[in-house]
Amino acid sequence: GNHGGRQRYGVTCRIHPNGMVEARNGAQDIGTGLKTVIQMLTAEELGVPVARVVAVTGHTSDPLGPGSGGSTTTPSIAPAVRHAAFLAKNKLIELVAAHLGVPVADVTCADDKVGTKTARLSWTDACKLVGPVPLEVHGERYPNYGDKPFHPGVCGVQFAEVRVDTWTGEVQVTRMLGVQDCGLVIAKKLAESQVLGAMIQGGSYAIHEQRIMDQRSCRMLNGDFLRYKITGTKIFISAGEHDLTDNIVHLVLARLPDAPPGPKGLSLFLVPKFYPDGSRSRVHCDRIEEKMGLHGSPTCVMRFDEAVSSIVGEPGKGLNAMFVMMNAARLHVALQGIGLLDAAWQKADAYAQERRQMRAPGKGKSAGEADLIGEHPAMRRILDTQRAWVDAGRVLAYRTAIELDLIKHSPDADTQAAAQRWCALVTPVMKSVFTHQAFHGGSYCLQVFGGHGYVREWGIEQIVRDARVAMIYEGTNEIQAIDLLVRKVLADGGVGMNALLDTITADLPAGAKASKAHTPAQARLQTLRAITQQIVQAAPKDAALAYRVADDYLRAVALVLMDWAWLRIEAGVQADTPNADTRWRAPGQALRSWVLPEFQMRSFIIVQQCVAA
Repeated sequence: GNHGGRQRYGVTCRIHPNGMVEARNGAQDIGTGLKTVIQMLTAEELGVPVARVVAVTGHTSDPLGPGSGGSTTTPSIAPAVRHAAFLAKNKLIELVAAHLGVPVADVTCADDKVGTKTARLSWTDACKLVGPVPLEVHGERYPNYGDKPFHPGVCGVQFAEVRVDTWTGEVQVTRMLGVQDCGLVIAKKLAESQVLGAMIQGGSYAIHEQRIMDQRSCRMLNGDFLRYKITGTKIFISAGEHDLTDNIVHLVLARLPDAPPGPKGLSLFLVPKFYPDGSRSRVHCDRIEEKMGLHGSPTCVMRFDEAVSSIVGEPGKGLNAMFVMMNAARLHVALQGIGLLDAAWQKADAYAQERRQMRAPGKGKSAGEADLIGEHPAMRRILDTQRAWVDAGRVLAYRTAIELDLIKHSPDADTQAAAQRWCALVTPVMKSVFTHQAFHGGSYCLQVFGGHGYVREWGIEQIVRDARVAMIYEGTNEIQAIDLLVRKVLADGGVGMNALLDTITADLPAGAKASKAHTPAQARLQTLRAITQQIVQAAPKDAALAYRVADDYLRAVALVLMDWAWLRIEAGVQADTPNADTRWRAPGQALRSWVLPEFQMRSFIIVQQCVAA
C-alpha cells in the first residue's frame, strides 16, 4: 500500500436516469484491479450493488490519472473515486429530498434505496429525478469530506506476487492478487520489507485488509476487523518464529464457520506477529522441529489461540491465491534440486582431481604414483552421469523461463496457449525428477569421497541431507506424478501431451536429425505417444491404474525431455569448443549409456499394467 505521489488526480462520476452509474478516469488499467476497485468504492459510497457501476479508464479526455497503471495506481486514485461518488450522492439526495418534501439531512443512500426511514424511493426511481441529462460531478484526490477524512500516506492496500532482487533490493510486482482501499498498517515504518530466502517473511511495512464487500448486496462482510479469529495448530511452518526481522506475517488457510466442506470452503487469512499498536498476537511457536537437514531454516509448529486476523481476497478463494505462490514454488524447488546436484558434483569432481588411489585400468602396473580416482571408470561414470542430469536440467529450466515470459508478454494467443501447455506439463516433471536426482545423485557424489564423504569436514554430507526434503515439500514427488498424468494428461485424453511432443519433435536440432542419435530419440517420442494412448484407453477400466503408473509415466516423460535437451546441447558443441570431450561429449555419452535405458524399463512397466487392467 502507498500513496503513489502527491498529484491531484481526478474522477468524473455520472448518474444516469436509468440508474446506471459511470466512474471515469484517464489512468490505464494494466491488470492491477483498478476498474474493480473503482466500481467497488463507487458502489459502497452510493449504497448500490456493484453491478450498477461501470468503470471507464484509459480515455485521454477523462480526468488526469496516474501515469501507467502500475502498483501505485489503485491506492492513488481511491480518494478521488470516493470524493466523486460522495458529491454525486449529495446532489441526488437534494433532488430526492425536494421530491419527498423532507429535510436533506434526513435522506440517506443505502441498500439500493434513497430516502428516509419512512419515505423511500428505489434507486431506479430516484435516478429518474435527474432528468434527461445525466447528473455529473468531478472529484479530486486528498479531499476531507463529511466525516471520512483521508490520510494521504495510506490510501490503498494491494496483495501482490513480487520478485525480489536480494542483491540490489529491487522489488518488482509481477502479479496483483487483490486490491482494497483503506488498510491498517502493521508496523508504522517506511516500506522496507526484509527478505529471507525467497519469501518475504517479515515486512516492517505491511497492510491489513480491513473490509471485504459483497458485490451483489454492497454490504461489508467483515465490517468489524476483530471478527476473524484463527484457532488451531499448523505444522511444518518454515521460519514461523525467528528474530531476523521486526515482524512476521503469517498467511493461513482456514475455514469460516459457515464455509462448505472441501477446498472451496478455504479462505486465506493474514495474521501478524505484532499488531499496529505493538501488541503481540496470540500466535505461539510450540516447537522447532529437529530435522535431518536444512538446519538454517527453523521449521516450526505454530499454535493460534483465537489470533485476530484479516481475510485476504474473497471468502472461499484462499486456494486460488495460495496456488499462485505454490506453482512458482514448484519451479523454484526444481531449480533447488539442480543447484544442489551441481554443488555436489563440483565437490566430487574437485576431490576426484586430487585424490589418488591404485592404478586406473589400462595404465599398466608400474611402481609409479597412483592414478587420480577421476581416471577410474567407476568414478567417471558417477561424475559424468550427474553432469548429464545437471546440464539437462539447466536447459529445461531456461526453456521453461522463456515459456513463462511468452505466457505473460506474447501478443499471439496461440503462442501463449502453447507456452501455458509447456509449463503445465513440464513443471511437475522438473520438480519431481530433479529433486529426486539431487538426493540420489548427491549420494553418488558422496560415494566419490569414500569414507571422507561420510564426515562433515568435506561438506558433501550436508548437501545430501539438505536435498532430501526437496522431494517432499511443495507437493511430494508422488503428487507431482499424479498431477501430471491424472489431472493433466488424462483430463484431455492426451491431446496436450501429444501437442507437447509435437513441439519437441519440431524443435530437434537440424544436425541431430541427420545423426545416429536421432533415431533412438524419435523412437522414444513415438513410444511415449503410444503408451500415453494406451493409458488413456485402459484407465476407464481400472480406476487405480493411472495412480499406479503415474511415477513411471513421469519418469518416461522426463527422459524424453532430457534426451531433447542434450541433443540441443550437442548441436552447439563445435570442433574448437574448449574441453569438448570431457566437458560435453562425455556427459552426453553417459546420458545415453546410463540414464536413457531407464526409458525401456518404465515403458515396459506401464504396458504390463495397462494389459492387466
